[in-house]
Amino acid sequence: MSQPDQESLPTALHDLHVSQGGRMVPFAGYELPVQFDGIVAEHMHTRNHASLFDVSHMGQITVSGPDFTTSAAALESLFPGNLSNLKPGGMRYTVLLNAHGGIEDDLIVTRPAEGQADDGTMFIVVNAARKDHDIALMRAALGDRLQFTLHESKSLLALQGPQAASVLDALCEAPRKLAFMQSAPDEIEGIACQVSRCGYTGEDGFELSVANADAVRLAEILYGDDRVRPAGLGARDSLRLEAGLCLYGHDMNDSIDPVTANILFAIGKKRRTEGGYRGADAVSQVLRQGPVMRRIGIVFEGRRPVREGSVIVDAQGKSVGHVTSGTFSPCLKEPIAMAYVPVALAETGTSLAAMVRGTPVAGTVTDMPFVAQNYARTPGV
Repeated sequence: MSQPDQESLPTALHDLHVSQGGRMVPFAGYELPVQFDGIVAEHMHTRNHASLFDVSHMGQITVSGPDFTTSAAALESLFPGNLSNLKPGGMRYTVLLNAHGGIEDDLIVTRPAEGQADDGTMFIVVNAARKDHDIALMRAALGDRLQFTLHESKSLLALQGPQAASVLDALCEAPRKLAFMQSAPDEIEGIACQVSRCGYTGEDGFELSVANADAVRLAEILYGDDRVRPAGLGARDSLRLEAGLCLYGHDMNDSIDPVTANILFAIGKKRRTEGGYRGADAVSQVLRQGPVMRRIGIVFEGRRPVREGSVIVDAQGKSVGHVTSGTFSPCLKEPIAMAYVPVALAETGTSLAAMVRGTPVAGTVTDMPFVAQNYARTPGV
């Protein structure tokens, strides 16, 4: 049996990854596969077929309260997303903010499906490196108003790609019942799962929460379909970047507010005026005055990738910003990146350049996503 790095924890799928030729690396406290057949091959297979990602490092948290109204109101004091209007089975992307409006983490909150839990139960999925931090912050802010349980005994598998729905449709009812950002319990060959129609690739797909003891069997069932192949962290990163999705700790952090990060959709429309969440005063000020900097997308000339940390310069060669994520897009066949620049330079079509090993690489500000997102807005295959 292959042994994981001493400082990194194995997921329940670790040995299966090794048997499939996964190249294992430490990531956010876990040992995970960065690639199997190659990042580009896995990327393109996900765009055209279906890939299975192990995302068990993410923090799966159950929130317990006396009733839904109480739980939603308590969480809304910390998150700017509208949670009180979530329907059963509904999911919402939002952010956890500090008093200065900075993003402590981005996360997804789910209300249990009809009949699944009629009390104040809510589910939250947070970033791996922030889960202990987030729970401590929420407990400190809310005291005993809610109870938070981190589930280390659960795995999370992400089936992503245009054929994901048809693959899963042969195994359970979820694709016929769920649209994008909806969740419900289901069963696959006797294995109990929480199935959510969401993901981090820009493609249609599902995340399946399952007991660690059942994770390998579930993965093997999914791999039984020839359309499904394993994919690692490398392809997950290039896919999310093409989809224009942020990575916490890179494209946003605790000193960047949601308006500057260009994720205004994480703040409910009503709450942009009503406030009522931690950091609301700071965020409202940015909304009124406008941000100084903004996260943008840039497409560069040539084939040399422009990596995180590269300095962005204007037409006069003056340093104006920096790249937060960058890669060579397998779909577009050109370098793409996300960066922060002054708002005056954030308009689509603006010419900028990135310094790569002392040489300026010409680029143009472009709309995101770089590659069109293909979420299923209605249930079905």
